Amino acid sequence: MSAQQHASNVTYAAGGAPAADRRVRRTRTLLHEALFGLIGERDYDRISVREILERANIGRSTFYMHFRDKDDLFASAIQEKLESMRAASPASTPPIERIMGFSRAVFEHIDANRAAGGARMGRRGRAILHEHFRRVLACWIRDEMARTPQIRACASGGIPMELLGQHIASTFVLVLNWWVDSECGSSPAEADGLFRALVLPALSAARLPAAELRSGRAR
Repeated sequence: MSAQQHASNVTYAAGGAPAADRRVRRTRTLLHEALFGLIGERDYDRISVREILERANIGRSTFYMHFRDKDDLFASAIQEKLESMRAASPASTPPIERIMGFSRAVFEHIDANRAAGGARMGRRGRAILHEHFRRVLACWIRDEMARTPQIRACASGGIPMELLGQHIASTFVLVLNWWVDSECGSSPAEADGLFRALVLPALSAARLPAAELRSGRAR
């Protein structure tokens, strides 16, 4: 079949998107929601692919068309949420905020879940989950810095972007763990402020302009 014939046979959904693409998005959304629902009920390492499939009502073959395993599904879900935050940011958002802006939103999400009486995860389960999150976050931060000219140009003469991304992600998880365990009652805004206070010196060492660093402190 020629490319022209193939194009004429594609079924389009409302809004002009191919129906196949719409089905893929729906499948991925169902799997993401099923995984996060199960994370709220038990430790991450105790969740099986079979349970995810039953919760999402998705077949095994369909799952493996999209993901290698449970960890791949989790990485996809986190990346999608991070990308949605970036897409929602105004075009005028300072470059430094593109790599740090996720912080407060994550703290607020966890705080809202706790306020709603969400299940309290055990330390072991949380450690496993947060380590997966740290890896995904480090890769996303590295890629975000690489696509931001102002940051890429500065980091090229200072701390390597790979190391800087690992540092930012690890520091965030460190603050997140402390905040979850802490009895001091710090707000999401205060936790976000602590994260920024710890990370900004490293960004300064990476030779980011002073104006960029000031914008990072002001949030």
